[in-house]
Amino acid sequence: MVTEEAVKAAAGVCGYVLAGGASRRFGTDKALVEFAGRTLLSRMCELVASAAGSVHVIAPVGRYGGQSVSLIDDRWPNEGPLGGIITALLATKVMVSGQQWNLMVSCDMPFLTRQWLECLVASAVASDAEVVVPRSAYGLEPLCACWRTSAVDTLQAAFDEGVRKVIDAMKRLRMEILDETRWKRFDSAGRLFWNMNTPQDYQAALRLRTRQNERSQ
Repeated sequence: MVTEEAVKAAAGVCGYVLAGGASRRFGTDKALVEFAGRTLLSRMCELVASAAGSVHVIAPVGRYGGQSVSLIDDRWPNEGPLGGIITALLATKVMVSGQQWNLMVSCDMPFLTRQWLECLVASAVASDAEVVVPRSAYGLEPLCACWRTSAVDTLQAAFDEGVRKVIDAMKRLRMEILDETRWKRFDSAGRLFWNMNTPQDYQAALRLRTRQNERSQ
């Protein structure tokens, strides 16, 4: 039986953490807040690297100079995550010739797990779609998805036409949607795709993490 780990190793998927947002509602850079004893950025980088074999951070140049991360300058800072996704795909084309798939996650999703990301990668490697994306009760989750490198031209064309919403650009691609039956087993806390937009979200995440730790003791 071929394991998800073996598929991942054979595929050599590129991994990216999207950290180009301004964190306006949060009030400070949320990628640098502490969660489970480390910065959220560090935690997300470790998760993505474990699932994809490599990780780079997409963010404005100089933002994380003091962090031990491989930073790629966002070509369109302050233009939203679609520009970051395109930046990552263009970087893959330059860095790794022939690389087909890219795992991309937002920096502010504290309850993602390595097991789920490995499942997502394995699903992408076996797919003929251009983007493999989960769908939760809140809709598509494009900031936790796998993108085919060759989709960059279509996304770039949409961006050049003024499209900024990731889901609107995705509609131009062949999508494979992973419904709840594919990801629910990884969502023990009911927060797999939850992201932190405000200080209140952060405090709620810390409380939930504390309860998880208490139950595990």
